[in-house]
Amino acid sequence: MASVKQFQVTFDCAEPERVARFWCEVLGYEVPPPPPGFTSWAGWDRALPPERQGSAFACVDPTGVGPRLYFQRVPEGKVAKNRVHLDVRAGTGLVGEERLATLQAECARLIALGATHVQTLLADEENESCIVMQDLEGNEFCLD
Repeated sequence: MASVKQFQVTFDCAEPERVARFWCEVLGYEVPPPPPGFTSWAGWDRALPPERQGSAFACVDPTGVGPRLYFQRVPEGKVAKNRVHLDVRAGTGLVGEERLATLQAECARLIALGATHVQTLLADEENESCIVMQDLEGNEFCLD
């Protein structure tokens, strides 16, 4: 049996395009080109039945290395902590005050995009500092 080499991360949300565009800014991702026969995603969306319009959106890593992110509209709101979350690796290879300063700068950038700061976890004997945040719809993620 062949092993899986690619995967997609799917977000349940209320506003797929809005949340997707937020994550594009966070990760440097891009919106892929619209399907053949359409000059824009808005045109493609208008061609869907009314009940499916605005129901999904996606973004991709322009380098082709990272997973595709897919955002799908669901009727229920978020009510509990995520069971899976993204770690945005802003401080890779950094330690101590340099790491914390880098994470805090990235936190400020993401707050300007609409993210929410939840908690800063400072380094201890076992772990380096990280920052817990939430995206536009309350999905938790970490800056680490």
